This record gives sequence, structure tokens and C-alpha cells, in this order.
Amino acid sequence: MRILTLMREHAGAAAVLAVLTLSACLLISGTPRALQSAYDHGLRQTLAATTAQDRDLRVLARNATPVRTRAELAAKERAFRALLPSELAALATTGGTSHFSVRTVDTPAFDRPKQYVNVGWLSDFDRRLTWVEGREPGAPSTFAARGIGTIPLLEVGVPEGATTTMNLPVGSIVVIGQSEQIAVRVSGVYRPRNPADPYWDHERDTITVEERLPPGQLEPDRYVTSLTGDEGIELLGYGARRTVYSWVLGVDPGRADALDLPSTLGAIKDYNGAVALEADDNAANSVATGLPRLLTSYAESLATAQTVMFLVLGGLLAVALGVIVLAVQLMAERMAAALALMRARGGALGQVAGAGTAVVAIATVPAAAAGYLLSWLVPGPVTPMVHVGPLIVLGVATGFAAIRLTLAHRAPLHERRDDVAAARPSPRRITLELTTVALALAGAYLVRSRGVSTSAATLGADPFLLLVPVALAVAAALITLRCYPFPLRALVRLAARRRAAVPFLGLTMAARSKSFTVLPVLILLPALAVSVFASIVSGGVSSTQELAAWQRVGADIRVEHAVAITPEAVARVRNVPGVEAVLTAMTGDAVVGRTPVEVVSIDLAAYRELVAGGPLDVPAPPGGPGIPALASPLLGREPLSVRWQVAMRVDPRGSVTGFPGLQTQRNLIVLPADANERVGAPTRPNVLLVRGSADPAAVREAASTQGGLPPVVRSRAQTLAAIKGSPLTGAVLDTLMIVTAALAVYCLVAVVLALVITAPARAGALSFLRTLGLSPRQARRLTVLEISPLILFTALAGLALGLGLPVALGPGMDLSAYTGDLAVSGHGPLSGGALLTPVLLAAGLTAVSVLGAYAHTAIGRGRGLGSVLRVGDQ
Repeated sequence: MRILTLMREHAGAAAVLAVLTLSACLLISGTPRALQSAYDHGLRQTLAATTAQDRDLRVLARNATPVRTRAELAAKERAFRALLPSELAALATTGGTSHFSVRTVDTPAFDRPKQYVNVGWLSDFDRRLTWVEGREPGAPSTFAARGIGTIPLLEVGVPEGATTTMNLPVGSIVVIGQSEQIAVRVSGVYRPRNPADPYWDHERDTITVEERLPPGQLEPDRYVTSLTGDEGIELLGYGARRTVYSWVLGVDPGRADALDLPSTLGAIKDYNGAVALEADDNAANSVATGLPRLLTSYAESLATAQTVMFLVLGGLLAVALGVIVLAVQLMAERMAAALALMRARGGALGQVAGAGTAVVAIATVPAAAAGYLLSWLVPGPVTPMVHVGPLIVLGVATGFAAIRLTLAHRAPLHERRDDVAAARPSPRRITLELTTVALALAGAYLVRSRGVSTSAATLGADPFLLLVPVALAVAAALITLRCYPFPLRALVRLAARRRAAVPFLGLTMAARSKSFTVLPVLILLPALAVSVFASIVSGGVSSTQELAAWQRVGADIRVEHAVAITPEAVARVRNVPGVEAVLTAMTGDAVVGRTPVEVVSIDLAAYRELVAGGPLDVPAPPGGPGIPALASPLLGREPLSVRWQVAMRVDPRGSVTGFPGLQTQRNLIVLPADANERVGAPTRPNVLLVRGSADPAAVREAASTQGGLPPVVRSRAQTLAAIKGSPLTGAVLDTLMIVTAALAVYCLVAVVLALVITAPARAGALSFLRTLGLSPRQARRLTVLEISPLILFTALAGLALGLGLPVALGPGMDLSAYTGDLAVSGHGPLSGGALLTPVLLAAGLTAVSVLGAYAHTAIGRGRGLGSVLRVGDQ
């Protein structure tokens, strides 16, 4: 067998097959690495964006035997590090935020009402602080307190804010504790060298004064944690006060690996148990960390991302393999005459099929190897799919070639006329196709009715969720292939009544297309369906992100303060450039009976005007005598006695389940803005809702009060940017866009290959018709009419399937991880941008079909009619 001769004679088709194989292998091997790299980057970015207090491991010891020296604390730190499982040891660092500390908790000042002065010690405060006044604390001594007697005296330093807000200048002495008191003397005032250092997430109470407003009171309690030196460690455990020892083991986000999420979660649980066993008698050791919550949340988001990526990349892979099969079909068509001659001259079936398969292998094996090697240029960890992918591509290409050539040449000079009459499908095939369609519909119904049956965070995606889209695509392809001849025949009958011959001939040729036109349908339909699916998902995510930003903030800008906002501050905010309107409100914690509730006091009518034009659905204000209110359904409809800033009795006149700007899971009561005034109490707003494009920093400065804590300012634009900028959101949306573009390219390649495969038969038919008087212009129209119906029906079926997939898979696709924890109730409007991509794709396919038809007509016109007729007479 002259295999190399066949290869040389059909070098063009072999080159096309090689390029497609290389791209498919690069795609199937490189994409998993890129996605896994994105998953790892997303995890590291998620951990880096959180506070160190949430991320780090903090071992806490309560009721422990008092520790006397720094050396004892350091020894315990080494012991706790030795207990780390290997998964956590790989994440933990010895620098950064790692340190250990001692502090008292909720220690009241003996003769200072509403003040709490805790005392703490930090292992590295000497290199974290700058002393701006006085000196570092010295050795303890004694103090003769009036009415108490001689008690221990600790020298401490305090943060800058404590000197004014709590009246703790250098030299002041305060007695602290309710029993077995000690005295503290302020020896110096400090400030952090780098207030933005994540280290201070653990020790925020040592550099700020905290204000807490108890329910029912107008003045806040003030807390500060002062710092003493090494000599004062022993006195921190003095008496019956609450003392907490802590060892912070810093976690390096750059070492996190998404593949190790399950084992890391298990390691944290094991470490907590090991630390608890190390506790002293009557002591309680625990690990305080938000790492399990962070990792579990990311695992759930990752499972959703992997499910969506599986759907779109699985469709892309199927389309890529389909295009390769189409290219193999082109090779088989090109080699058909030579292989048939070999078979007629006595060649065995195995020799003939083997020769053709060898030609396909020569074209695909080097290309697959090149694609596999190029995939190693893609950064990211190696997954099993990186190695298995090229083998799948080679198996599909060579396997299809072997089967196709074996069936085509099983008998010498076996010829068929598929263009004259289509073979009637067997009852077995019809039954199989009906069963496939029924199973696909049943699977879609089950996904809709039962939702997801497994936990995405632990067991991964539901197999039903992964298999149903494939079954629906196959079912849609089968229905399209079986049904499209019926409207086509109706069009043929209409065309037969007209005098023009071109429409009748073109539609008749489309109805009598060869059986291998099944391949373009199996390629174009899932490609269009996945493209539509991706565009609808992207549109739904984007619109829900907008709504989530509105619900989180409640306005363009939201200002919240721990204490009342003065009228002067409100006036300053109104004068900030860009502010169009300002609305005051009050929020806080209250109690109804024994049930804790969240209370909002606001003018709902004014609020509806403030957010008009946005997506928020603000309830109408309730009317009626007394204090009308909106209340959570669980609170009932009977009058409620609410203990808030003052006691009041309210009448529920409607229900409410949530309110913009409040992220609470508790019961909710919405009161009128003047509810306090109706019971004789002053209105003290602590929230400002701002409409306009003002600078949030300028609003914060205007709302701040001298000597107090700065207000919390949230901007809707910044919140939306944070939601869209979350690690996995960008990866998912970018992948959807890239897949849509890749599918468009594969669709165009599939159309071109289909045109090339059918070119010889089309050229022959047109040559015969030209001898009967067919003009070149009519030939071009005829070719367009032959090609367009199948593409048109396939595009409509792919569009319908793409629109139906989000509806069918809705309960199984929890995309809230990419929308600020807000469920995607819809998938974008079915107009405008949501359908722009599939419309452009269908238009592109139509344009390529027309251009291909013109090109092939031009090629056929350049050939002599005599040569075509002699070829057809063989």
C-alpha cells in the first residue's frame, strides 16, 4: 500500500485535519490547567482579601493556669505548632501576623462609669508600636488605693485616642476590676507604626477605643485595651478576672491550593481536637478561625463554577471532536476512489481500511503531540485530563476513520445513490431514538422537580446536572434530523407550483442530501445551544449583581454611625458636591417579648422617591392611627410591645421579609421616621441614605464628628465593583465569553468543511444542469437554497435548546456565589444583549454559507463540462 502517496495526494485535507487536531489537543489539555490555575488564584485572592482574624489560626486558652514569663508562652507556641497536621503546616508561617498575647476581658474601671480598661501584652509590641508621649511600661509596683488598701500597680501604655475619649493622660492611675482590684498607671501613649498591617486585625482593641451602645441607653460604653511590658505578664492572671491567652499562627494565602480543600477542612477539625486535649485542668483550649467558613464557601462557589465550566467546556469539546470527525470524513471522501480501486484489485478489507486509517494517524498523531506539548506552556497544575485529553482526540479521529472506511469498503465497488432515495430507518433505530428523547425529557423534569441531590461542597456536582444537558442536546439533534424534512417537503411542494426551476431544484437537493449531513447538525446544534446558554447565564449574573449591590447598600451611598448623626453633619453631607438628596433613618436592635428584632425607622414615601428608577422594590408606607408598622410574618398581626430606644406599642399593618442595606437573618420591624416623637422621645438618626454621584471619601469626611469614631460609608458603585471583581466571577464570565467565541469559530469551520465535502457532487450536478441552460447566477442561488435549510433549522433548534437549558437546569445552578449571595431568579431578558451573541452567530453562519456557495459555484464554473460528465459516467 502506498500510504505516503495517499498522504501526498491529499495533503490539503491532511493539513486541515492536523490543524484541527492540534487545536483540540491544546484546548482539552490546556484548558484544565488554566482553569485550575484560576481556581487556585481565586482561593488565594479570597483568603488575601479577608481579614487576618478570619484567615489565621488563633489558639485560645481560657481558665488556664496563669503563665508567668515570655519563655513559657513561647514554649506553648512551639507545642501548638508541632500539633499542626501537614495540610495546615504547609499554610502556616512563622512571620507575618504570627505572635502570641495575653489580655483581660471586659474589665470595668472601678470608679469610672461606662468605662472598661483591659490590660494586655503582645509578644512583639516593641517593633509594632511608636511611642509618641511618655515611655514604655516598666516593672510593677504597689499602690495604696483609698478605701481598698495596697494593691498591685501595673504600668501600661494606651493608644492615642484613649487620652481624650477616656481621659487617660500620661501619669493617670485607674483602679480596675470588681474584686481583687489592681491599679494601672499610664506611662506612655503609642500609635501603630503601620495601622494597615493585617497584624492589627487580631489586636484592633489595643490601638482604638471601642464604643458600644447598650439597648435602651443613649450613651455608649467605652472599651480600651492597654499594654504592659514583660514584667507585668504574671499580674494579668491575678485574681478572679477573665484572662485569655492566645497564640496566632499566621496563614499564608499564597500557599493555598484548591485541590486540597477537602483535606484542609478535615485537618482544621483534627487540629481543634488535638489542641483541646492539650488543655490544663479546668481550662478550655480552642482554635478560633474563620478558615473553615471561608474554605467551605469557596468550595461551594468552586463546585458551581466547575459545574458551569463542565457544561460549557464539555459542549466545546464535543463540538471540537465533531469538527475533527467532519475533517476525517473529508479525508475519507478524498481517498474513496483510490481505496475503492485498491479493494477492486484484490486488497483485503483490513489492508484497505488500515491504509486509510494510517493516513489519518500520520496527520493526527504528530499534531496531537504538538498540541499536548504546547499545553505545557499554559501555567497551572497538571490534572489527569491534561494527559488523557490528547488520547481521546486521537481515539475519536482514528476510530471513526477505521469504522467509516470499513463500512464504506466492505464490498468491492460497492456504490449507493443516497441522493436519490433516503433509506427508511429500522424499527430498532426509531425505538432507540424515541427512548433517548424520553429519557432526556424525564431527566430535565427530575432536575426541575427535585433539584440537586448532593452537597456540592463535599460530593461535587450532581451527576444528573451533568448528564441531562448532554441528553437534551442529543435529543434535540435527533428531533431536528427527523423533523426538518417535513417542512422542507412542504416548501418543495410550494416551489413545484411556481414556474421558476431554481427554488424547486435547490430545495429538492437539500431534501436529498447525503447521510453525512448529520455531522454538521451534531456540531452546529450544541455549539449554538451552548452559546445561547452562556450569553443568558452571563446576562442573568450581570443583572443580579446590579440588584445585589442595590440591596446591600440601599442607595447610591450609605452612611452608618455607631452613635447619632448630628443635624450639622447632615447639613455638611447635603453640601458635598454630587449629592442630590439625603434621607435620614434609624436602625438598631430591639426586643419584642423575648424575641430579638431589627428595627428600621424611615420615611418610606421619601425612600421610594430616593431610589426611583432603580431595581429596588420598596414597600408602600402603612397608614392608620397609632404607630403603624411593617413586621416579619413570624411576629404576627397583633399589636406589639417593642423595647427599643424607648418602649412603644406598634400596630403591624403589613408584612416585610427584608430591607435594603440590612444583612440580617432576624425578624424585622419597619417604623415611621417619627415613631420616637409619637411617644415623646427624640429622633436620633444613625443612618444617612444619599442619592448622587458624590465621592464616598468626601461624604465620610462631612459625616465625621470631631473626637469620635468615623462613620462607615458604603458606596453602591464600589460594592458592585467588589461583587464583579470577586475571584471566581471573572474566571467564569471570561470563560463563557471565550467559549462562545471558540464555538463560533468551530461553527464556521464546520460549515466550510460541509461545503468542501459536498463540493464534488454539487459541482457535478450543477454541470449537468448547466448543459440544460442553468445560468451561473441561478447556480449560485441553487447552491444557497441547498445549504441554507439545514443550517436554518439547526440554528432554530440550537437557539430553542439554549433558551431552555437555563430553565431546565435552574434549580441545580446556584450562581449566588457570583452575585453577592443573591439568587439568580432569572437569566437575563430574552432580548437585546442576551440574544445578541446567538443572532450574530446565526448571521455569521448564513454569511459563510452564502460565500461558500458562491465560491464553490465559481470553482465548478471554471471546470470543463466535458470532464465533469466523463467523471460522472465512470
